[in-house]
Amino acid sequence: MREEGAGRKKQWEDFSQRISRLDKRLPPSYFRALNIDLQWFAAEDEGRTEEPSEYKIRKAREEEGRVAKSQELIGALGLLLPALVILFLAPSMLRICVEMVRFFLLRVIELDPTRDKTIAGVAFLYYIRLALPIIIVAVIAALFSNLIQVGVLFTTKPLLPNFSKIIPRLGRYFQRTLFSMEGLFNFFKSIVKMLIIGAVAFFLIRSKIEVLANLQTASLWTGITTVANLAIRMLIISALLLLFLSIPDYMFQRWQYRESLKMSVEEVKRERKELDGDPLIKSRLRRRMQEIMTRDMLRNVPKADVVITNPTHLAIALEYHRENMAAPQITAKGEDQTALMIRRIAERNGVPIMENKPLARALYQEARVGDMVPAAYWEIVAQILSKVMHINEERRKTQQA
Repeated sequence: MREEGAGRKKQWEDFSQRISRLDKRLPPSYFRALNIDLQWFAAEDEGRTEEPSEYKIRKAREEEGRVAKSQELIGALGLLLPALVILFLAPSMLRICVEMVRFFLLRVIELDPTRDKTIAGVAFLYYIRLALPIIIVAVIAALFSNLIQVGVLFTTKPLLPNFSKIIPRLGRYFQRTLFSMEGLFNFFKSIVKMLIIGAVAFFLIRSKIEVLANLQTASLWTGITTVANLAIRMLIISALLLLFLSIPDYMFQRWQYRESLKMSVEEVKRERKELDGDPLIKSRLRRRMQEIMTRDMLRNVPKADVVITNPTHLAIALEYHRENMAAPQITAKGEDQTALMIRRIAERNGVPIMENKPLARALYQEARVGDMVPAAYWEIVAQILSKVMHINEERRKTQQA
């Protein structure tokens, strides 16, 4: 026995060494070629910590057809509403069944199923009369249960063939069905469903156990109505309890749906870049537009009547023509380097420069290039323009002399 155990141990060690050498020799591309993803055995959605964006949720819904939906709600309504239809239409359905049996029994000698084609047509018509109301209500129940969960959504993406789904991924399958929150929830949900149906059947049959035991001496009609009444009650009560069970299931499906769409930090950055554009390119375009606006703005400085400064950080150029302007207009403004350029152009072209810190700050913050001076500053601006006109008049007299 010891020799046999030692031999098995040596075989196991040799096997382990061969596996380790094989793992070292084979590159990761080998596993990719075999459609074996090593992430099947890793934690699902590892690193996805960010909440899904509205764009990703809309894309998953409209393009991929992925939505939060409880199949328990669809099944419960699909069971409850047809059961109610059977309950209310039971007398008429019974009359149709009696009529069908009478029709065929009265003509059993006259009609030959191998030759007369009317037999199949009549049987189909009776079947339609019996099943059509139930089918219509079942379809309406399925549509309604989907609409209240998903809304109006039409996409053909889930109908497209996806051959990757038929590849056996045992690692991921067992992880999802046995070692995940979804697997545990579905396991306990199945147990609760079996308990619900079993408890309903047990208590209903127990309440009618004496009646059922005496059916052997009852008439055929009494036996049919008793069993049918018990069966329809069992269906309706089970459907109502399953409908209540679908509420926590729907909440869980919504939570799981949000979790499946969670994004990593890199995905958030990549999506923002795709939607808003590359920040580097946007900053370059913004800088270029600023340069163009500054160049066009500086062309108006030589035509200004006065430049108001801070004195070094801000510069605002004002132009006023009494004939066609209701108020002075801001033709250029800037801070720091732009303000320095405005002052230099003004000095080069003989435009008066007046220092007024409060007015410069107010005009820079409250008005844009091309706007009229706000009415609150008309009086002080009028004083400055009057002073500028006096300076220009003195300068003109000096030049003439």
